[in-house]
Amino acid sequence: MLVGIVGKPNVGKSTFFSAATLKNVPIADYPFTTINPNLGMGYLRTKCVCKEMGVKDTPKNSVCTDGVRLIPVKLVDVAGLVSGASAGRGRGNQFLDELRQADALIHVVDASGGTDEEGRKVEVGTNDPVQDVLMVENELDLWVLGIIGKDWEKSARLAEQTGSSIVAHLAQRLSGLGIDEGGIEGAVLHLKLKPDKPSGWTEQDLMNLVKAFRETNKPSLIAANKADLPGAAERIEKLRKTEKTVIPCAAEAELLLRRASEHALIRYTPGDGSFEVAKPDLSPQQTRALQLVKEKVLDPYGATGVQQAIDQAYFGLLKAIVVYPVEDETKLSDKNGNVLPDAHVMRGGSTAIDLAGRIHTDLAKGFLYAIDARSGMRVSAEHTLKNGDILKIVSGSRRS
Repeated sequence: MLVGIVGKPNVGKSTFFSAATLKNVPIADYPFTTINPNLGMGYLRTKCVCKEMGVKDTPKNSVCTDGVRLIPVKLVDVAGLVSGASAGRGRGNQFLDELRQADALIHVVDASGGTDEEGRKVEVGTNDPVQDVLMVENELDLWVLGIIGKDWEKSARLAEQTGSSIVAHLAQRLSGLGIDEGGIEGAVLHLKLKPDKPSGWTEQDLMNLVKAFRETNKPSLIAANKADLPGAAERIEKLRKTEKTVIPCAAEAELLLRRASEHALIRYTPGDGSFEVAKPDLSPQQTRALQLVKEKVLDPYGATGVQQAIDQAYFGLLKAIVVYPVEDETKLSDKNGNVLPDAHVMRGGSTAIDLAGRIHTDLAKGFLYAIDARSGMRVSAEHTLKNGDILKIVSGSRRS
């Protein structure tokens, strides 16, 4: 699974990405600092099963700190989108195309209202972030509309004349976006469009259709960035009226905490609501910076919001689950004795054989059954996984 970070220019997307991944990317106070997409690994934060199972774990593919498991997940940060991006303005078509593989979107907005629709600095509070949300979503919709609208009248007439499926035609056009026939058929039925009379569909019908595609295939939440600036709280409340998930966010604060932790100045786990000073001889500037983060961000909001946005994107929007494969279900270990060594992030609805395929294709090909480590019972290939499951896969080719 891949989560994309989107928004207009100069709202703090690259700062958000850098804070989430600790990857150095260009960050500056002007539009279009990001030109090429930034790919990186953030972390998904979840309660580890180690304490529940009464074991001391030894993770290999992730990190566990006092029962908090941090699991690497993929993030992509694309350049800022402006009005007209869907028509190629500001290399918008290229930037939108880079979001094809994203399963969900974190929409970073400037909650301070301090950047105009082009991403230029303006007086704080003079821009409405709700309009920024609408603009970016509209550009996403227009982009998809451009994909399905090409030669639409000809395609619609041909489908009617030959009796072919317009749903199959749309699925072919949108295959690169991960939108299948089932999703298209469901949207068509929901909007009460006539699949046998596509030539009668209006442009507004098509627009409603792509909006439905976006909401189901590219679900999004709002990271209300710069939440620590004056007046941001009021605009965050206004954003909440959009009925989207809105997470107050201060990406600069998170980046500061992550850097300070990296240099052993503080003890801090991403997503925590507090930090502990680890080095007593901090400079006055360092002490003041940390105090401001506490007063302006952690105290009023409980966290910086960066980790919370990532967690919500995966667990909330994508209904992801975390599963722990082991080779010895009694010791919860791999063949080398590592306890709960791996934690895999899976799509909701994944099955035991899906987990086998994630580990190794040969394991899935020779799948016999799996063993639930909690109950000791055998489960079939079609067994639906639950968050926190611990499974041993038994295969005719190899075991895990």
